[in-house]
Amino acid sequence: MSEETKETEQAQKPAYGGQALIEGVMFAGKETTVSAIRRKNGEIEYFENLKKPKPVLQKLKKIPFVRGSIALIEAAALGSKHMNFASDRYDVHPDDDKDIVPEEERSKIAATIGVAAVSVVAFIIGTIIFTLVPVFLAETLSGPFPGHVAQNLLEGIFKTIILVGYVYLISLTPLIKRVFQYHGAEHKVINAYEANRSLTVQNVQEYSRLHYRCGSSFMLFTVIIGVMIYLLIPFDNLFERIVHRLLLIPVVLGVSYEVLQATNKLRNIPVLKWLGLPGLWLQLLTTKQPKDDQVEVSIRSFEKMLEREDEIHKEKIDERLV
Repeated sequence: MSEETKETEQAQKPAYGGQALIEGVMFAGKETTVSAIRRKNGEIEYFENLKKPKPVLQKLKKIPFVRGSIALIEAAALGSKHMNFASDRYDVHPDDDKDIVPEEERSKIAATIGVAAVSVVAFIIGTIIFTLVPVFLAETLSGPFPGHVAQNLLEGIFKTIILVGYVYLISLTPLIKRVFQYHGAEHKVINAYEANRSLTVQNVQEYSRLHYRCGSSFMLFTVIIGVMIYLLIPFDNLFERIVHRLLLIPVVLGVSYEVLQATNKLRNIPVLKWLGLPGLWLQLLTTKQPKDDQVEVSIRSFEKMLEREDEIHKEKIDERLV
């Protein structure tokens, strides 16, 4: 098979995404999201959350530079239930499932506005904090480094230090290290699938734990793109700078998302493929080499998602024929 044929087949495949969980992996299709986790007794358990059609969101997701923010908020909402499912069960023996606290009893806030909504709010607050803390840090050095350009560059440097430092520190904990191994397993499965390989543990382990479409790459792109956008908009004082940064969050997210998608499409083109390297470098921290049993969980999750996607698609066809 020629390289051109491979690239054509890759382009025709749906762009599936996923998320690493505690002792498992979640994969998202067009119609549903499916998780597989390894229970304490070694068994693999699944959790599915069907996507509910939202016409307004579907229309917004087709608009360039707007779809990025929508996709991120949707991902935070969809992933929240899978994360809760995994965190509730990963260290509990199935015989003790009766002791798991029901989701609606865990938090009054979550019970009132929903777990997904809480996750979205947490995502927004986290984004605001990550945006503003570097502003204040750069401002403390405005004496020796005055001027619009110097302050923006300092802001970008502080953002990078915070991002890389945070990822590195949490990667030192045993629990997060295993999550990062599952993150690597998720990428390996996607890479093998896009290369048209059969999804066996041996085949999947041959592929890279890095992927151009990863959310880790997206985080780093927000730093780089943010610096470029902020350079175009001058400020006269700290208050004005803060207001600009808050108002530009959707713009930075939207442009960064388009850049991320572009680097994925250009990854097989010489020279242009280097555009995605900064994101891949960060993934060296956010992914770890998975073990065979972790890859097995990732494969099972992905195959279950494909199976359910096919079943739902056939059900919809049958409904139209009735």
